[in-house]
Amino acid sequence: MEKKDLKFGTKEWAPYNFNFMNGCSNDCVYCYAKEMAIRFKRKTSENWKEEETVSLKGKSFNKKEGNIMFPSSHDITPGNIELALTIIEKLLESNNTLLIVTKPNFQCIKSIINKFENKKNNIFFRFTIGSSQNTVLQLWEPNAPNFTDRFSSLKLAYNKGFSTSISCEPLLDNKFDILYKIIEPYVTDSIWIGKMNMASRRVKINTNSTFPIEKIDELTNWQSDKNIIDLYLKYKDNPKIQWKESIKKIAIENGLL
Repeated sequence: MEKKDLKFGTKEWAPYNFNFMNGCSNDCVYCYAKEMAIRFKRKTSENWKEEETVSLKGKSFNKKEGNIMFPSSHDITPGNIELALTIIEKLLESNNTLLIVTKPNFQCIKSIINKFENKKNNIFFRFTIGSSQNTVLQLWEPNAPNFTDRFSSLKLAYNKGFSTSISCEPLLDNKFDILYKIIEPYVTDSIWIGKMNMASRRVKINTNSTFPIEKIDELTNWQSDKNIIDLYLKYKDNPKIQWKESIKKIAIENGLL
């Protein structure tokens, strides 16, 4: 595999995506969508957390040949779950296959499962969990659900017979082994691992440079090439583990892939 063959970002997971909000109440400090919105003056660092519905005029709900990532630039939250359910229903009416990617709020996931349990063959859940520690999650993802909510969502989806997978992109601490042991029994598909991309730049822009620089440095040190290689070597033969582009690059550069 060569670098030019690597897919980046959402294309690693699905050829299509569907978004319906501008802004996200989770207000994650490393968010690529927030940084883009600030750079192009669609939002500010202060009002990104205010969710605004985007126009659905011209949006296609027709059948796509390939998974649709839903959503990709914001999240499904208590503030938009009703609209999310309506959109999911329209997409499923065309027999689309949805990859629902979310930092799962338990009540939102429960609503999706209750409404679409008979469509489980068309729905794949990918829950973002970068740490098992609530203090870590709150630091980097201040308004997102806590670990209990996310783990409960994973168990519910698993017990209801849905396909479940996990995104550990970005990893938020150096305790992946602990997280893996907790979540693995409830994962039917894959666990994706990735670094925090452009951490220093994005966090500074997204927080107006108010985020503690020592925490960025700490995470960057944890995700040094040496530590990433150690993690890669430990899990490279695990059939459930998948590597995001940020780690594949390091593996290729060091002759491991």
